[in-house]
Amino acid sequence: MERALLAVGIAVVVAVVAVLLERRRPEPPSQRKWAVPAQLDRADFERPGAPWLVAVFSSATCESCRTAIARAAAVASGDVVVQDVEFTARRDLHERYNIETVPMLVVADRQGVVRAHFIGTPAEGEVEEAFAELTAR
Repeated sequence: MERALLAVGIAVVVAVVAVLLERRRPEPPSQRKWAVPAQLDRADFERPGAPWLVAVFSSATCESCRTAIARAAAVASGDVVVQDVEFTARRDLHERYNIETVPMLVVADRQGVVRAHFIGTPAEGEVEEAFAELTAR
């Protein structure tokens, strides 16, 4: 009798597990990640002859964009131009480079090749670290 009850108990547990596994939701479909441009036309931005460009794609309604712009400004120099590319003022550039999220910081060399990027607000000192790595090469 005990064996029969044990077998019934095991069968019930297996049945419950099977039902739960069958009801389990499938994995969500993969989501598209925000596109980061691989190349910029430096003529689209201020001081195209400068060795480095930090383009900060932003929006006037984006609170974190202000912080991102301030953190990018920390690397501005004669060799590094930092440009705020605000959506309403430069919608053309947001569309041209398929910018779908802000803030997005894009670091491009003299030829416009994107060497680093940040989606969202970079951490304190993160932009400086990226430049230290890029210029050490």
